[in-house]
Amino acid sequence: MKLAFSTLGVPGLPLPDVLRLASVHGYHGVELRAHPEEPVHPGLGPGERADVAAEFKAAGIELVGLAGYARVAAPGDDGPVIEEVRRLVDLAHGLGTPFVRVFPGADPEQSRESADAIAARRLGTAAEYAADMGVRILLETHDSHRAAGDSIRVLGLVGHRHVGSLWDVMHTWLAGEQPSESYAALSPYLGYVQVKDIASAEDTTPLPLGAGVLPLAECVEVLSRHAWDGWLCWEYEKRWYEDVPPLPELLGAGREHLSRLLNESA
Repeated sequence: MKLAFSTLGVPGLPLPDVLRLASVHGYHGVELRAHPEEPVHPGLGPGERADVAAEFKAAGIELVGLAGYARVAAPGDDGPVIEEVRRLVDLAHGLGTPFVRVFPGADPEQSRESADAIAARRLGTAAEYAADMGVRILLETHDSHRAAGDSIRVLGLVGHRHVGSLWDVMHTWLAGEQPSESYAALSPYLGYVQVKDIASAEDTTPLPLGAGVLPLAECVEVLSRHAWDGWLCWEYEKRWYEDVPPLPELLGAGREHLSRLLNESA
């Protein structure tokens, strides 16, 4: 498995500094938060996208994927949501990265059946475009569909190889699933895995890896046992918790913790 971190932990940091942090602390890749307040977003022109791809190549760091904010199960017209996903796919294609992340984002007032059908319809439409671009759309285990079981209801309806799953280990744990259950459900669809740590189910303030309650050792163990060879990406939600310690000072210890878990599960 290869190790990466998300720029959600270093909001607004210029790309050269992000790549330097990855190199210095021994990470193989970076997940970019694709948002207008960040240096990389769908508004970049072709030349700017080529420059970003060249910076990653020169640094010897891989661009794991783009973390977008499209909410594919949200109520409303399909058109704006599909267009948002297509713009993310376009950006990923221009940067040469294989994955884009989307959220479920269903409204609490929606029925489960309606939310699933809306998400599947939009993802199925966007999948054809993603296939042409060589990009895979990943539905994160998050918000209205935080359990792996929730995600696979949608993914099973879509049935397209260019739509898969992003496993956020916090959300499946909060949904009451064990790592072995989550992996068994998501493995046919799995793009990559987001890891993190928190104090408790009631307090999701981000903590250094290994300092909280999330079953990271069990997650790594089940992935290793099944010879899964993808990305573990540390999503440290500094953007939403301004008072937590800065990610750069935690990156070294975080990489060591993940490396230790990988060695123990080998």
